Amino acid sequence: MTLAGKNLDTPDQKRSFEHGDMNVVTIAGATIVRAVFNPGWCWSTDIKPAAGTASCQVPHTGIVLSGRFAVRMDDGSETEFGPGDGHVISAGHDAWVVGDEPCVLIDIASAPPDAG
Repeated sequence: MTLAGKNLDTPDQKRSFEHGDMNVVTIAGATIVRAVFNPGWCWSTDIKPAAGTASCQVPHTGIVLSGRFAVRMDDGSETEFGPGDGHVISAGHDAWVVGDEPCVLIDIASAPPDAG
């Protein structure tokens, strides 16, 4: 049995970039991220230079708490998510904030086997 918790206000890791931040905790085999993407955030301009890939190659499962963001898959399909929308996004996409409100979301992924 597992019973574990961590607070995203005191993350294991904080990643900051020009248009946002991500607070990251790893708990019992899961990585949980609270991301705040400010207006103007776009994966292809904010993250792509560091990632070194043509599109985001990380799959995402999460929920939007506030604000809106759009996603365009490598195949050209596109959609938009807003408050309360759960989402599953495969690797191979670009994403950006829609509108003038920050987009706050929670992303949950399996952690690497050696993560605590």
